[in-house]
Amino acid sequence: MDLETLRHSCSHIMASCVKKLYPDAKLGIGPAIEDGFYYDFDIPGGLRQEDLEKIEELMRQEIEKDYQFIKEIWPSQKAIEYFKNRNEIYKVELIKELAQAEVTIYKHNDFIDLCKGPHILSTGRVKYFKLLSISGAYWKGLETNPQLLRIYGTAFASKEDLDNYLKNLEEAKQRDHRILGKNLNLFDIYYNEAGAGLVFYLPDGAILRRIIEDWEIKEHLRRGYQMVITPHIMDKRLWSISGHLDYYQDYIYPIKKENQEFILKPMNCPGHILIYKSGLRSYKDLPLRLFELGTVYRYEKSGVLHGLLRVRGFTQDDAHIFCKKEDLYSEIEGVLDFIEYALRKFGFSEFEASLSTRPDSFIGEQKDWELSEGILEEVLKKKNFTYKINNKEGAFYGPKIDIKLKDALGRAWQCATVQLDYNIPKRFNLVYKTASDTTQQPIMIHRVILGSLERFVATLIEHYKGRFPLWLSPVQVIILSISDEVIDYALEVKENLEKENFRIKVDIRDQTLQKKIREAELLKIPYIVIVGKKEKELKNISVRKGGIKNLGTMDLKNFIDILKEEVEKK
Repeated sequence: MDLETLRHSCSHIMASCVKKLYPDAKLGIGPAIEDGFYYDFDIPGGLRQEDLEKIEELMRQEIEKDYQFIKEIWPSQKAIEYFKNRNEIYKVELIKELAQAEVTIYKHNDFIDLCKGPHILSTGRVKYFKLLSISGAYWKGLETNPQLLRIYGTAFASKEDLDNYLKNLEEAKQRDHRILGKNLNLFDIYYNEAGAGLVFYLPDGAILRRIIEDWEIKEHLRRGYQMVITPHIMDKRLWSISGHLDYYQDYIYPIKKENQEFILKPMNCPGHILIYKSGLRSYKDLPLRLFELGTVYRYEKSGVLHGLLRVRGFTQDDAHIFCKKEDLYSEIEGVLDFIEYALRKFGFSEFEASLSTRPDSFIGEQKDWELSEGILEEVLKKKNFTYKINNKEGAFYGPKIDIKLKDALGRAWQCATVQLDYNIPKRFNLVYKTASDTTQQPIMIHRVILGSLERFVATLIEHYKGRFPLWLSPVQVIILSISDEVIDYALEVKENLEKENFRIKVDIRDQTLQKKIREAELLKIPYIVIVGKKEKELKNISVRKGGIKNLGTMDLKNFIDILKEEVEKK
C-alpha cells in the first residue's frame, strides 16, 4: 500500500470527523507530508490538545464501518454552488483559482471534499494512525490571510512501524535543541526584548561555536582557501546587479541614510565579488577560493521561526571559488570531499544528496544551465553519491547540490550546498587574463560545508542529545570538592589541567557531593573529577565518565593522557 495515499486518505477521515464534532468548522486543505499528514480548519472557538482524543475515537468508528472512497468529476460551477451553500469559503476560493471546467471530488459516507486524489479503496484500510498536535497556520502561508488550525497526524501500514515512529517522536522531544540549549546554558532568543529570530549565544554556547569555527578555519586554510571579512551592510546597487533585489525582495532588510540606500546583507557573494574585482586577475591566480564566516540577515516570517533551525540572523561557512572551466570538475569534487570529511569528523556517517535544476524564474542562458547541471550530476556519479533530482528547485542563478546529513534518529537535516554559477560573474563583468593575454569570464562556485552554524549547532545538540564528544564539549571536565579543606587542591588540579589546554570548571560550593554530581550530570559534562582528603593526601583524583561509569582513582598524568587520546581521536 502506498504510504502517501494511505496518509492522505486518513486526513480525509479526520476532516469528516472534525465536521461532525464541529459543524461550523470550515475546511482548508489536507495533504500527506513526509512523516504523516495534516488538515487545516477554521474552527470558531479553536481546539485543545485533549480534543484530539475525541476526534480519534470518531475516526475509529468511521474506519470500522469501512466506507468506500468514491471519485466523481463535477462541473466547477456545481462544486462552487455546493461548497458555497455550506459556507466552505476556502474550497470555493480554491475552485475559482483552478479556473477549470471540471474538478475532482472525493466522497466517503456523507463527507464530500474537493481533492485530486488518489485515495485508498475504503476507510477500513486505515488501521494504524495517531493524531499528534495542533498548531496555527496562515491560509496559503500568507500572514495577511486568516490563521487556521492545523491538526497533524500520521499513519502507517503496520503497528510496528507506527510504534517505532511514536517512540522516535518521544525520543526527539527529549533531544529538542530549544529545551537542551536552555538547560545546558548554550543559547537563548529574547523574543520580546531583542526581536524574534535573533540568537544570543551564552558563554558555553559561544565556546561550542568557537570550537567549530576554529576547526573550520584550520581546515579551509589547509585546502587553499583565503580568509576574508566583508561588511554587514552594502549599497543597494550591488544587490540589484546580483539579482537578489528582484528574487529576495521579501527577505531583505533595507537601510536608508544620507540619501544612500543600503541592504543588510542576505548573502555574502557580492562582497566576495568586490574582493575579486579589487585587482587584476590572471589565469595563474585561479582557482581563487575566498572563505568567510559571514553573518547574514533574512526576514523570515514569524510563523516559520523555530529555535536555531529557522532564524533571521545567522552565520554561514561561506566560500566562493572563482575558477576556469577546466577547473570545475576538480573543484566541485574537492568541495564534496571536504563535506564528506567534515560530516564524519562531527560524527555523522550518513547523508543524502539532491540535485536541484533550473527553476521557472531564472537569469542567464539555458545552455549554461544545462552545462552546469550536467557537470554537477557527473561529479555526483563519479563520487558514487546516491542522489535524487529536485526539478525546478535550483537557485535563480544556477543549479545546486544539497547535502542533508542524518542524525542519530535517522532524521535528515539540510547542511551543505554547492551551487554552480555562470551568471552572476557575467552581471558583474568579472574577467581574468588568459595565457594568450586575452580576457575570459571566470565561473563561480558558491558553497557552504556545514551551512548555517546556527542550524548545525541545533543538529549537534539533537544528534548527541546534548552530550557532546570531548573535543566539542564547552566544558570538558568539572572538578568537585568534597569539603572546604580540599578547595586548594581542587584549584591546583584545575590549574594543571588548564595548562594542558583543557576546558575546566570547578565546583567548590558548600553543597553535598551527591547534589554536585547530579547537577554536573544534568549539564552533560564528559568527565567529573572528585577530590577529597584521601585524594589530596595521595595526590590523585577520582574520575567519573559522565553518563557512563566510574573510572576509579588515578593520578593526574594518567587522566591527562586519557583526555589527550580522546580529543585526538575526535
